[in-house]
Amino acid sequence: MPYARCFIRWSVALFTGAMFVHQTASAQVIERELGDFSLKLGTTPSRTMAQGLVTPSGGDTAFHGGLDLTHDSGFYFGQWSPSAGLTPDTALEVDSYMGFKKPFDKTLGYELGVIRYSYPNTDQLDSHELYAGFRIFDSRIGTAFSTDAGRQDSTLFLDLGSLIPLGLDLRMQYGNHQLDTPSVIEGGGVVSTYNDWSFNVSRPWMGMDMNLIYSGSSLNGADCSAYSGHNTQCEGAVTLKVVRSFF
Repeated sequence: MPYARCFIRWSVALFTGAMFVHQTASAQVIERELGDFSLKLGTTPSRTMAQGLVTPSGGDTAFHGGLDLTHDSGFYFGQWSPSAGLTPDTALEVDSYMGFKKPFDKTLGYELGVIRYSYPNTDQLDSHELYAGFRIFDSRIGTAFSTDAGRQDSTLFLDLGSLIPLGLDLRMQYGNHQLDTPSVIEGGGVVSTYNDWSFNVSRPWMGMDMNLIYSGSSLNGADCSAYSGHNTQCEGAVTLKVVRSFF
């Protein structure tokens, strides 16, 4: 990494639909029981494995939210919007998912499902992603794979849960991206495959979520013109993000 840039972003999380639901849960997720279903509304993704995939990834991250409906059998579906498209340089994105989650016992469990990424206000084509993962105590490891027009993407993510002695939550993500047609960059070079990664350390503090994120990729310099991976920055970046919810 030739250099690192530091960004400080303050995000205020809003989810207007929350006012219609009885507030019985934490500061970021509201829950309500509907017969055999459990409904969650929140400003952070509530789904375990999908949470490693449907997360705010740039755009107007001050306005995001979603819902999740889970049946007692383990079947679930939901929607998450990481960007409401309220600023001129962003677009509305809606991530819809469905899957099945089943515990073996109190220590082990598995989950699998599919996510559809859609962009209603643009010409960008919808894409789909399959994911699966295992839970070991409070830690989760998962993988995802998608084949879109002109590319293939695979992702490995790890959520270690809360590290009790430090009160920290550690999440890691690694992605591989392959282009069917190599991208020609300035100077005559080509890029046909690249990797990206991120490390997120978070901790609640005084009603806020403190997030320290390091992200990077195998591309740098002029090669970054071909980048379209998970991170908002192609080259190495350190981000401090502070999120405050109003419920």
